[in-house]
Amino acid sequence: MARIAGVDLPRRKHLAFALPYLYGIGPKTAREICAKTGIPENKRVEELSDNDVKAIREVLDADYKVEGDLRREVQMNIKRLMDLGCYRGLRHRKGLPVHGQRTHTNARTRKGPRKGMVARRPTPVKK
Repeated sequence: MARIAGVDLPRRKHLAFALPYLYGIGPKTAREICAKTGIPENKRVEELSDNDVKAIREVLDADYKVEGDLRREVQMNIKRLMDLGCYRGLRHRKGLPVHGQRTHTNARTRKGPRKGMVARRPTPVKK
């Protein structure tokens, strides 16, 4: 089992399809990494030698920001926007969509489940 950047890659998948399991690596970057290391894209993860895994780790450390470092950078960028008090930061703080999407309907992922109508008790009539 290949463990790279703290993530276990799926054993039976081809390397080009297994590398995107790392946060910050997409299909295009996975193909670039295969080309830089000289490992064929269609080689399965379980067939990788220790030298292959070491080469992939070295390329990732040298050229790419993945997993914890990238997550930390993204969170710091969001925190900076919130501290500045700019529009995007306020949207993050309120938990609303940031990129100008419609919120009158939709936006349920950011806003959470609907809050139903609150039933009011009838007011008692005084005599």
